[in-house]
Amino acid sequence: MDREALDRLYNNRAAVPTHQQDMDRWAAESAVTRQALSCRLDLAYGAHPRETLDLFTVPEPGRPLLVFIHGGYWQALDKSSFSFIANSFVGPGGSPLANVAILNYPLAPEADMDRIVASIRRALLWLWREAAPLDFDHNRIFVSGHSAGGHLTAMAALTEWEKLDGAAPADLVKGGLSISGLYDLLPIRHCYLNDRLGMDDVVALRNSPLPLVAGWARPLPSLICAVGGAETPAFLEQQHDFVTAYKLRGGKVTAITAPDRHHFDIVYGMAQPGGDLQTVMAGLLR
Repeated sequence: MDREALDRLYNNRAAVPTHQQDMDRWAAESAVTRQALSCRLDLAYGAHPRETLDLFTVPEPGRPLLVFIHGGYWQALDKSSFSFIANSFVGPGGSPLANVAILNYPLAPEADMDRIVASIRRALLWLWREAAPLDFDHNRIFVSGHSAGGHLTAMAALTEWEKLDGAAPADLVKGGLSISGLYDLLPIRHCYLNDRLGMDDVVALRNSPLPLVAGWARPLPSLICAVGGAETPAFLEQQHDFVTAYKLRGGKVTAITAPDRHHFDIVYGMAQPGGDLQTVMAGLLR
């Protein structure tokens, strides 16, 4: 497939002319969430200025932790636009199911893909180590993310944690939900997005969940993969191929295609109590 075709398939903003309305809604609802819920903002998990997270907490000790990773094609957006995800897990819009951490991470072009993935892993290790003072169950850490965050969710699931910290459990991530995720970065390597990402084929393959899972020989955490029925064919194909490969390696994975949802409004199903994605994620947390 030539670059023009790939550019068209992966340009979500062009595919959804009303995307700015959704992005404005994310930001507005998130500002309300930060006022309504108990939260600790800008906790540093690393040395980089963007290695910070916002933690929304429930009053009951020992609840699980849900980590959410924002999208933006690894080069845009901020955790502050995704606080609204916490509503349906912390409350008051839903029952208190879990604490919720919303992550920031370094962005391209300053950070390359290796560094971005390493930052997410550093965040999860930091949260695992700090579980006691932060008052959540370190044995029940789950990860979710949207778009590029869906890719990073899958990369977190495919991590040999004990190689990063000898004390860490192999199953540090107990499960996850990837929303509109990207699992094969070679098409990204050959389209307009790579102008800022700067990947070569080696880096793209090293950070692609699809070839990684094909060679995986360890137990896999339970995953849910969701995509909008109105997304471009590239996103539907990416999910199909990854889910197929995950099953072949013995992983438990649920595939969801949300009818009529596009790349930007699919996240509302995660943020609304009783929404399709909130319901399946709550099932993993329990």
